[in-house]
Amino acid sequence: MSYLEDLFSVTGKKALVTGGATGIGRMIATALVSAGADVMIASRKGADCEKTASELNALGASGKAEGFAGDVSTEAGVLALAEEVKQRTERLDILINNAGTSWGAPFESFPYHGWTKVLAVNVTGLFHLTRELMPMIVKGASLDDPSRIINLGSVMGTQPLADDAYSYTASKAAVHHLTRTLAIEFAGRHVTVNAFAPGPFQSRMTAFATATGKQAAKVGSRVPLGRIGRPDDIAGATLYLVSRAGSYVTGAILPIDGGQSVQHGMTLFKE
Repeated sequence: MSYLEDLFSVTGKKALVTGGATGIGRMIATALVSAGADVMIASRKGADCEKTASELNALGASGKAEGFAGDVSTEAGVLALAEEVKQRTERLDILINNAGTSWGAPFESFPYHGWTKVLAVNVTGLFHLTRELMPMIVKGASLDDPSRIINLGSVMGTQPLADDAYSYTASKAAVHHLTRTLAIEFAGRHVTVNAFAPGPFQSRMTAFATATGKQAAKVGSRVPLGRIGRPDDIAGATLYLVSRAGSYVTGAILPIDGGQSVQHGMTLFKE
């Protein structure tokens, strides 16, 4: 095995990606399978997960995938998903808490259920699934090779920006803070906890604004680096944090946003 392969390989690692059938979740699952991991893909639509797993297995990569239904929006769903994972593996080396949802409405008419639904999936489900799976996560963890958790935040959890998605932006800020909190709590158990804070990528959630090339280019023109995110941007960040390369990183909120997290319209002295 070459130095680079040794540094970034996840051969033989057991991983779970929630919301892994589409969008950023699928990008993460693809990276993990390509780098040698055995990846479980779960989301509310089990058939979509099975289809995605089949497509990833057809790549001929060194890892493999399996897909099944899993719903983190309720306590019963979280418990059922955790049990499903326990039936498939004794340990979990990598947990990707990617499942998420959003809701958009003007401030004056933003519905109560639009708030509670988003927080239930994006924060409550993330926390309780992690808690349920923690015995499996610590089982294979060690000082030299910690187990890894990556939570999906957002640039909207970093920047004071809502775009009518009030519960979403609040939930992602909560994910960022919870990530830091769990990072210090789990450090002694040899588990790293980090978060991605992506900018715009093509996904079901952003399809209203990025579905076509013209739409994607328009959104990308507002990004400092001049484009929306690509699958390789997610893949590189994923493999860094879950491989030997990222074993000394915990509590990080990694911006994958083309510079949006440092973007501002301020000027003090220049015209």
